[in-house]
Amino acid sequence: MGALLLVLLLALILGGAGFAVHILWWIAVIVLVVWALGFVFRGAGTGGPRGRWYRW
Repeated sequence: MGALLLVLLLALILGGAGFAVHILWWIAVIVLVVWALGFVFRGAGTGGPRGRWYRW
């Protein structure tokens, strides 16, 4: 009985981790799209530090 509970608990933990990783992939894709749109809408040649939306 203990081994069955351990296997079920492990499956629950791994399933939750897989769901969290899936959500993190979607967040990463959204951040990448926003980052790319920042280059498109700001333009690379606006000049000066105020033309950049990032600090580095």
